[in-house]
Amino acid sequence: MNTADKVLFLLKTRGPQTAQKLAELLELTSMGARRQLESAQEKGLAGFEDVADKVGRPSRRWHLTEAGHARFPDRHADLTLQMISQVRALFGEVGLDKLIAAREKESEAAYADALAAADALAGRVRALAQARDAEGYMAESEEQPDGSHLLIENHCPICAAATSCQGFCRSELQVFQRVLGEGCEVERAEHLLSGARRCVYVIRPVR
Repeated sequence: MNTADKVLFLLKTRGPQTAQKLAELLELTSMGARRQLESAQEKGLAGFEDVADKVGRPSRRWHLTEAGHARFPDRHADLTLQMISQVRALFGEVGLDKLIAAREKESEAAYADALAAADALAGRVRALAQARDAEGYMAESEEQPDGSHLLIENHCPICAAATSCQGFCRSELQVFQRVLGEGCEVERAEHLLSGARRCVYVIRPVR
């Protein structure tokens, strides 16, 4: 991955960043980071917003544009949308629900296998994040000070399908709850389809 791609990757996975912060993460000079960001801006891949800090002058935060996000494309989006449309036309919403249920069953079996060797909740969440990452969700897990865990998905490779049929998102939340077990509660805290830049699930142990 070249430096330009690393800049886009960091803006995708970490959200808006200053040039100074990107310079630290990439081990560049501040000038070098600004040149990369300005180059991305010229290509229409990045933009910025000046945010007022409590002290001193505003801080310039760089972010991906719509074209920048499109550099991380949905998986077979056009074909998927065509298939959803055809299933609806041929079999109605009942047929589409059956399609979602079949996908749900297949995904649940795959995740159950991935989590089989993990006992503690932290290990199960980590294994689930690894499985989702392999599917293109740019997923990671984080343990919180209060004992809860975050499953963070920085990208949605089926975003077009989920936009057309939000049953796919509903299905995923239910699958996560089942494979992680009855000892926890899973809640979606951020949702890409609701305008957030990513999807975040909070997994809390049941006391």
